[in-house]
Amino acid sequence: MMTNRMFRLLELHQKLDALIARAAASRGADPLALALLRKRKLRLRERLSRLFAARVMGA
Repeated sequence: MMTNRMFRLLELHQKLDALIARAAASRGADPLALALLRKRKLRLRERLSRLFAARVMGA
């Protein structure tokens, strides 16, 4: 079962993914801003992985 916190983090991950896709598709995309968004998304993905792993180990 997914907790409310996990759901919110997953939702944020999806929003970041959409934001990155839109930014990458735009003509004047700032490479630094894109890199920062990708890094934030990666940190979030790692956090989600730890939460899901802890959930599985605790179940």
